[in-house]
Amino acid sequence: MELKEIINNFKNKTGMSDAEIARRTGVSRSTASRWSNGTFRKVSPDVIEKLSALVGYNIEPILKGMNTDVKLPVLGYVKGGYDLFAEENYLGEEDASLEDVRQGDYYLKVSGNSMEGIGIMDGSLVLVHQCSALNSGEIGVVLIGDEVTVKRVITKNNMLVLEAANPSVASRYFSPKEVRSLPVRILGKVISCKTYY
Repeated sequence: MELKEIINNFKNKTGMSDAEIARRTGVSRSTASRWSNGTFRKVSPDVIEKLSALVGYNIEPILKGMNTDVKLPVLGYVKGGYDLFAEENYLGEEDASLEDVRQGDYYLKVSGNSMEGIGIMDGSLVLVHQCSALNSGEIGVVLIGDEVTVKRVITKNNMLVLEAANPSVASRYFSPKEVRSLPVRILGKVISCKTYY
């Protein structure tokens, strides 16, 4: 992976501009632009440190062609409240591949067995891409009032359906009014799952 890929992946995930990356790393905007288009590859050690802090992982070994494993945060449990992302829910870090970092933003630890039919077990770690909308049928992390859950999200007949992958757990149906009032909000898309036995 080259610096260009690291920068553009970060920009795609965050929407951050070259100007903002430049401001946060203490370089000129033209330098940040050259990082993005691949015409400037050399970076001083102090700027590598600032870039690593900005993107959330150590980029130095990657730029040197060494270790390609990085870590992503485990931000808490899927079942929780409005404080899901509060500091006290931080559970540490999990090894991630560069592909994981390209696709996802963080891990959550699953509590419960409502999705075991598709391999998301109690204790699994799900890789989540932070977003506020899903295509019908995708697996998502959803806030329902003060509860956070992982379910298949289906939209049909003007209803939002949260479908479990365990026949003993009932699907939940929400009208547009309930979606607004509870609220029911998409927090992210589940990209993959890790289960340790």
